[in-house]
Amino acid sequence: MTSLTALIAPAATQWSWDRYGPILLESIGQTLTMVLLTMVFGGIGGLLLGLALYVTRAGGVLPARAVNVVLNLLVNVFRPIPFIVLILALSPVTAAVVGTAIGTTAAVVPLSIAVTFGFSRIVEQNLVTISPGVIEAARAAGAGPWRIIATLLVPEALGPLILGYTFVVVAIVDMTAVAGAVGAGGLGSFALTYGFRRWDFLTMWIAIGIIIVLVQLAQFLGNRLARRILRR
Repeated sequence: MTSLTALIAPAATQWSWDRYGPILLESIGQTLTMVLLTMVFGGIGGLLLGLALYVTRAGGVLPARAVNVVLNLLVNVFRPIPFIVLILALSPVTAAVVGTAIGTTAAVVPLSIAVTFGFSRIVEQNLVTISPGVIEAARAAGAGPWRIIATLLVPEALGPLILGYTFVVVAIVDMTAVAGAVGAGGLGSFALTYGFRRWDFLTMWIAIGIIIVLVQLAQFLGNRLARRILRR
């Protein structure tokens, strides 16, 4: 009986830049596109939703119990849904927004929605750490709710929020790999299609190595920027 080693050993010699290089570069571009667009839409959406969760809670800057209950319910419903299931469930919405449910651009829709609800909790948790005395001092100085939100809450929690964004970038890279399995492209799809499915483990690990480099670079830049802000 042919051993597993005999099956995969010849595939290790299949890598060549002429054969895989252009596809690999396209896959890197697709991953970066998904990450950057998701960070814009999902990052802004998560920030706004997290702020709304914080300011509408009891004792918040703009307390509104009914609104807070609804927002918490929405977050609690969407957050636990596995991303692969969310992609499929949102496919009609994705098709309505971008005209198709398959491809790199289409993947940004479920990615952004997942990040919006996931990141909102990170934003809320970071805002909760702000000392109530700081907010009371701003109120005593005559600052209104919207001025407190714009000039106090976000700047005060900026360092931790950047670390939160860094964590989200890592999560997005992970989710793009899942999205690649359903036609979104990217490095995850490259590793699966040209590596695992062809028993070409060298090709698969090259894609994995690039993903690791992207994640480490995002983590390094996020940590560095957060440290600079926290020192001020």
